[in-house]
Amino acid sequence: MEAFDLHEVIENHGEAGRLYHEFLVAPHLSMGLYVLPAGQADPQSPYTEDEIYVVVKGQGMVQVDGEDRPLKPGSIVYVGQEVAHHFHSITEELTLLVVFAPPLGSQALPPNKS
Repeated sequence: MEAFDLHEVIENHGEAGRLYHEFLVAPHLSMGLYVLPAGQADPQSPYTEDEIYVVVKGQGMVQVDGEDRPLKPGSIVYVGQEVAHHFHSITEELTLLVVFAPPLGSQALPPNKS
């Protein structure tokens, strides 16, 4: 069994100095903490894995496949693989638990058909 304390995960994220800090990798999923300061642009692009975001704290908006939704603590958002999405209009630092299934980076990218 692996168990985590959210306060420690948040502290470790701060020490890592990156927007995304992965803290769990298992055979069929991975999990991390994504923190975007107020006013920060979200630099991510679609992933080859499904994602679930859980808002721990903060306020803002998320756009998934062209549809906007407000975010607050307790909001949960599912994003399918390769679906365009980004966080925006962040008025209070967003702290998000992120689950990737399968693990982030485990899916092969489709061949370039240029």
